[in-house]
This record gives sequence, structure tokens and C-alpha cells, in this order.
Amino acid sequence: MKLTIEEIIRDSENAFRQFASFCESVPDPEFFREKNGSWSIAQHLQHLIISTKTSTAAYALPKFILRVVAGKPNRASRSYDELVSKYQKKLAEGGKARGRYIPGKLTSKSGKEKMIDKWFAVTGTYLMAIKKNCKESQLDRFIVPHPLLGKITLRELGYFNIYHTKHHLKNIQSRRSSSEN
Repeated sequence: MKLTIEEIIRDSENAFRQFASFCESVPDPEFFREKNGSWSIAQHLQHLIISTKTSTAAYALPKFILRVVAGKPNRASRSYDELVSKYQKKLAEGGKARGRYIPGKLTSKSGKEKMIDKWFAVTGTYLMAIKKNCKESQLDRFIVPHPLLGKITLRELGYFNIYHTKHHLKNIQSRRSSSEN
């Protein structure tokens, strides 16, 4: 089943808010602490800020530029579940963040509240780009390059950002619960 543009916006808002709420609940020392060579919660947040900011351009750019950059779709948009399944498969095959999507070292000097404020600003801009620049009919007619998934439609990009945020929230929640045990 395909989500409508309104459902993508609603589910994005919910995922973004849940991620921020969890980050707000974590004490500063824990927020910035890397554990066993894996990202700190702050680095997960920074990664999502970078990723979501990049996705914003896909919705904000004039559509003819998307066409020039990526061409036309040669298939129908996947459903949310199909997109999630493809992403999970890519991760299982060893796919992971590369290049500019890898967050740098972060310390308490970075400021947790400042980072969360930036998250709200970036996600607000992302949602506004969809609301102002996209119509339901365009979600399946334009594609964009994705570093792990290849070319995906604007609808699939919306699905990705919802799932990607939930995926990282699940990671940081499980990390926190394992450190409490």
C-alpha cells in the first residue's frame, strides 16, 4: 500500500518528534558517549541531520532539475514495506553510511540542546519543502539518487526518511537499554 503525501508528512512528523523526545530524555554525558566503537547518540542525531538536510533538496529543487540529474522512473514506486525491505537487505549486505554521511567526533561542547534545535530546524525545512513544492502526482513521477538504494522516487524518499529515523531511534534505544543492564 502506498502512503499519501499527507500520510508521509504525518508519519515523518511523528518519527522526527519521537527521535527528538528520546534525545531530550538522555543525560548529556550519555548523549555524547561513544560505546565500543559505535556512534554516540549525538552522532546518530548528526547523521540524521545530514541525511534529512540532503533529502530536503530533492523536494525543494525545481522538478526539471531532478529530471536532468536522475532521469525518469522506469518502474512504479515501491510500497513502504517494500522500500524498508530493500533498505534492510542493503544493510544486511554490509551497506552503511559513507563519506559526508559519517558524523564527526562530537563532545558536550557541541551542545545537546543546540543539536536538537538544529534537528527541529532541519526537519521543519524538510517538511515545508514537501508541503510547498510537491504534489501527490509528482511523488511517483520524479526520481533521485540515493547512496545505498540507487534511484528512488520522491515517494520512496519520504518512506526512507520515516524508516531511517525510526531505525536510528531503535538503535539508540537498544543501546541505552543494554547499557542500563
